Amino acid sequence: MSKQTDETEPAVSAWEARTDLALTTLALLFLGVYAWQVLDEGMDRGLHSVLEGTLWVIWVLFAADYVIRLSLARRKLRFVGRHILDLLAVALPMVRQLRALRLLTVLRVLNRRFGSGLRGRVGIYVAGTTLLIGLAAALAVLDAERRDPEANITTFGDALWWTLTTITTVGYGDRYPVTTEGRLIAATLMIGGIALIGVATGTIASWFLEKIAGAEDKDESTYAEVVAMRGELAALRAELAGVNRSGSSPP
Repeated sequence: MSKQTDETEPAVSAWEARTDLALTTLALLFLGVYAWQVLDEGMDRGLHSVLEGTLWVIWVLFAADYVIRLSLARRKLRFVGRHILDLLAVALPMVRQLRALRLLTVLRVLNRRFGSGLRGRVGIYVAGTTLLIGLAAALAVLDAERRDPEANITTFGDALWWTLTTITTVGYGDRYPVTTEGRLIAATLMIGGIALIGVATGTIASWFLEKIAGAEDKDESTYAEVVAMRGELAALRAELAGVNRSGSSPP
């Protein structure tokens, strides 16, 4: 799988190439452990602590990756500006109430891994990104909301329904976050939903334009063939008329 590299930051690009597979594995592990922790409400405290410790260890590794890339960067301010989401994903979970935002790091890593290979196949890329963001948002908002006494998102089904109505910008309104973390997740999902819908709409419009252009090209080709056929018929008629005239002339 080819990767896009930054020629102005060869050390950063080399580091990302070496750690790409390891970080992708950690991201998938993080997502699986996090989903297990959120969905299995009946697990005992010991197992919950082990899973939570695993998540924090992986997050620390992600944070270390960011720090190393920053130290390798020649233009550090430019690096920070171009990787602001990475910085927020590393910094925000330090606040306990924002721990679910660790998923931002996971999404960024997975997008970096698979994005360059799938962006050429826009439909697959959009579908995969939508499913990944939807799953992460549903898990995160459920984790943030269900313990609040005023919460109305208390089951995974509620979270999936809220995610669907939010990512499509429908805003049905029967489910909504009430916590600060839940609202931050909602804001992130809304922005991501608008971006995904824009890409999907552009893809569909491009497909229609391609089909219309193809139909027009076929019509022009058919018209040219008809004109050529008419010319051939006219020439054939002229030849037949000449033969008839020569055959009917006296010897």
